[in-house]
Amino acid sequence: MTVRQKLYEGKAKIIYVTDDPNILLTHFKDDATAFNAQKRGSIVGKGEMNCAISSHLFQQLEARGIRTHWIDRPSPNEMRVKAVKILPIEVVVRNIAAGSLCQQTGIPLGTVLQQPLVEFYYKNDDLGDPLLTLDRLLLLELATPEQVDQLRATALQINQLLSEFFQNCDITLVDFKLEFGLDATGDLLLADEISPDTCRLWNQAVTDPTQRVMDKDRFRHDLGNVEDAYRQVLDRVLAQPIQP
Repeated sequence: MTVRQKLYEGKAKIIYVTDDPNILLTHFKDDATAFNAQKRGSIVGKGEMNCAISSHLFQQLEARGIRTHWIDRPSPNEMRVKAVKILPIEVVVRNIAAGSLCQQTGIPLGTVLQQPLVEFYYKNDDLGDPLLTLDRLLLLELATPEQVDQLRATALQINQLLSEFFQNCDITLVDFKLEFGLDATGDLLLADEISPDTCRLWNQAVTDPTQRVMDKDRFRHDLGNVEDAYRQVLDRVLAQPIQP
């Protein structure tokens, strides 16, 4: 039996090295965390569902010209990816006010923003992943000014593509988090995952503010039926063919 060499283990995934230094294997876990890991639990089947959803969405974005780290999905909860150096920046795109935006600004939940809001957060658990100003981001040398411009432009392009995709699934893309990395040649690639763990998704057929939730907020706020919500997202996503 081959013993895998673990490169890194995070809250939701384990990264393993492979025989090829340019390729890594990502194992999606069923573990669930919220509020900077202050709340912990498990969502049955989450790893497999998120792996399938992310794989499909990465392929969809690749077909539309977005470069990602995705290679293939060799098993239900594993994804082969290109090795990248992850930038310590979480890029958040918001279309509708929810979560911390409401808490920090007083904007009512559900307010449709006049234009998408792009925010940068420092990917640092010890500091609580703080919101960054552009000057602080550059002060910390987390990215170059050119990379910041590319991150913003790519995030907005992804937002347009994903919003249209989820619209076809009768799902509203409220907001989402992206991570990017640099490959061996220094090119910026979309990395990590795109799933109900990293997106706020609302069922368009439901108006009740708690029942419409189809993402990890069901776990965060003890809304129940977490697995069912993830399964609904999976079924709707996979029903949409990959189109260039």
